[in-house]
Amino acid sequence: MTTTTLSPTRKPRRLAGFTLAEVMISAAISSFILAGVMSTFLFLGRSGANIQNYTDMESEARKALEIFAEDTRQASSITWNTKDDITLTVNSVAVEYYYDSATKKFLRKVGGGTPQSLVTKITSFAFSAYTITGATLPLTSAAELTTATKSTKQLQVSLEAARNSRTVAIASNTLLSARFILRNKRVTA
Repeated sequence: MTTTTLSPTRKPRRLAGFTLAEVMISAAISSFILAGVMSTFLFLGRSGANIQNYTDMESEARKALEIFAEDTRQASSITWNTKDDITLTVNSVAVEYYYDSATKKFLRKVGGGTPQSLVTKITSFAFSAYTITGATLPLTSAAELTTATKSTKQLQVSLEAARNSRTVAIASNTLLSARFILRNKRVTA
């Protein structure tokens, strides 16, 4: 018969496990780490959406100004329909630029064609007219619009657009163009 005896240096193995206190502490530490990761994820997502809004507005504004600048520089005449609506004569074709307050859009219409949307979601808009010497022309009454039609040599547009999404606060962009000179329009000082 064989008998086994335990050596005095070896203790019997105890069943290994975590105590309730250890589990609670590890759960608390894990929840703090998870909260930090989640808040970082949400912050980065919102920042990305905000950057996308700014990028879209900048791209749209840049393209609109390029088109507007090209037509303005080639225009041989300008007609002020209202303070927010002008018609340029470019290569004998009427090109109308106007702000539609109902749709909040800056639009371009060539001839009698379909309007092309240049900038959307506009919160404020204004055209500015200047004489050949750089003096500002008022655009509030019908008589002033008639005078501006004859005297405008420089033209400027300013607008503010805003974008928002579900997770991001409103991102706004203010645009003030350079003064574009109607190179082909004859005006004397």
